[in-house]
Amino acid sequence: MDRSSGEGRLTGETESVDLISRSRELETAAFGAVLEGDTESRMQWATPDGHEIVGRGVAARFTATGADRFDRIRTQARRAFDGLTHDGPDHARPRAFGGFSFHDGHKAAPPWIGFGAASFVVPQLFVTRTDDGTWLTAVGHRVDEAEDRLERWHDRLTDLPVTRNDETTPGVAATRRTTSQATWTEQVEAALERIDDGRLTKVVLAQSLSVDLEDPIDVPATLERLRRRYPNCYGFQIGHDAGGTFFGAPPERLVSKRGAHVETEALAGSVPRGDTPAEDEAHVERMRADAKFQHEHGLVVDAIREQLAPFARELSVSKQTIRRLATIQHLRTPIEATLEGDRHVLELVEALHPTPAVGGVPPEAAWETIRDTEPFDRGWYAAPVGWFDAAGDGEFAVGLRSGVATGETVTLFAGNGIVADSDPDEEWDEVQLKFRPILDELR
Repeated sequence: MDRSSGEGRLTGETESVDLISRSRELETAAFGAVLEGDTESRMQWATPDGHEIVGRGVAARFTATGADRFDRIRTQARRAFDGLTHDGPDHARPRAFGGFSFHDGHKAAPPWIGFGAASFVVPQLFVTRTDDGTWLTAVGHRVDEAEDRLERWHDRLTDLPVTRNDETTPGVAATRRTTSQATWTEQVEAALERIDDGRLTKVVLAQSLSVDLEDPIDVPATLERLRRRYPNCYGFQIGHDAGGTFFGAPPERLVSKRGAHVETEALAGSVPRGDTPAEDEAHVERMRADAKFQHEHGLVVDAIREQLAPFARELSVSKQTIRRLATIQHLRTPIEATLEGDRHVLELVEALHPTPAVGGVPPEAAWETIRDTEPFDRGWYAAPVGWFDAAGDGEFAVGLRSGVATGETVTLFAGNGIVADSDPDEEWDEVQLKFRPILDELR
């Protein structure tokens, strides 16, 4: 196990760290071996277009709390990346992986031990797989450290079998809800009262579900099954040397930035899949024709456009489409922008979080309603999860269809948007549908 110098080193508010990285192409490798073990930080990031990164260890760590956490993460990262020397292709460059909690006042308590209000790690060792090939990158604080780590892991990964058995599920022993259906009805009705009196236009209320497992979960194997079942979703896991592992297969991109080009999307409004293509279309047509669905979706589109406008020289909203997943279908509207001036992706993340698809309108009233209503801590659920690099480019998804695994328990999260015409029973059914992607892979 690689625990050479650099593990656990911090980049604090006043400390600077020089980072050295070296890359080497891999012909074939046991990609998943990077994620084995639970005594080091581990991460995985996969996109719908097939780009995948797995990493382990800590070359630098950035953490922050409070309302200025986005700025503080940028400041710490700039100090670390300013001293970066990278020898390798651009697509194998070091990046910081992590995320933010939904609420800026979040404190890391069970099941969220290790997941503060903002936390990012530059891995010591990671593998990047793109259309340009598969590359191994090692990061250290000295040239000999990075080169030694690169050689040792290159030999290890190429000597192991490429495939692994990932079909065994842990099994579900029991489930426990934080919210009964009767309580949910009361919560929705209370939110509808705030909407009726004008304090709210929309709020997203969530539930959590604790799942006791029959056997310990293999998170990488579970995520691999999720990715095969939901190939047009993101896949992520973030595990710490102390605490649990947050993982999921979210359908929604929060934002992607490459240079001046920005891509995001509105994803709101959902119906089940049918048993036949004709039933699929019937559900979709009902959603398209329903004023409640269109109103909810329109709120998200309008909010994203308003949040991006101050940063954009050009901004375009495409036609509404349908995102079809294995068990559910969503209304989706792609949105693109060209930035005005030099911006960091975290500036866009801060501006967009939370979108009305996971928070509500107006934002402050929605946040207050969520805090007053939900009997659990959202932690990193429905919050930004992703990566950024030295240039300020990066990509973030919304931490939906997700859970946090601790020991032999997985805590799942799901929510739904409440607007003026919402029916508590229908909203309950839709939330249960959103638990299914991960729950089905645990059974």
